[in-house]
Amino acid sequence: MKKLFCLIAVLALFSCAGGRVTYDYDKATDFSNYSTYNYFDDMETGLSQLDERRLLKILDSTLQAKGFLLSEEPDFLVNIISSEYRKAPSNTVGVGVGGTGRNVGGGISVGVPLGSSALERRIQFDFVDFQKNTLFWQAVSESGYNDEASPYEREEKLRAIVNKVFSKFPPKN
Repeated sequence: MKKLFCLIAVLALFSCAGGRVTYDYDKATDFSNYSTYNYFDDMETGLSQLDERRLLKILDSTLQAKGFLLSEEPDFLVNIISSEYRKAPSNTVGVGVGGTGRNVGGGISVGVPLGSSALERRIQFDFVDFQKNTLFWQAVSESGYNDEASPYEREEKLRAIVNKVFSKFPPKN
């Protein structure tokens, strides 16, 4: 029974883990010119130290699996910015009162929100050309976030986000 619960929890985590991702990049960029990367020295991710360490470890393994090498003299720098916010509930119930009679009508409607607001996390990945100091690729992920998740759940959530974000990197022209 315990194994079944764990399996269901992991499946639920993966089913909505990636969230929404938007991409933008400079179409004139030749991505084959990039083979090495590093991170901004003064990067302020907005994540806790533990989550930042988890994310960087996952990002390193993902980029290295795509053939990029971490280097002291990189072709591009990575900047990560994140923020948390409460998403307003999207479900509402409308209560209305109205009447009609001989071409006269009127009504009142009130929307009552259902449920509580959900905690969301936005993580932005910026890739900046080291020589030109110009942004050439950007991805923004928005997904649900549980601040009471276990370390394992946090790592798996970050892994799912990185997998979804970097599934389209480098972009196909």
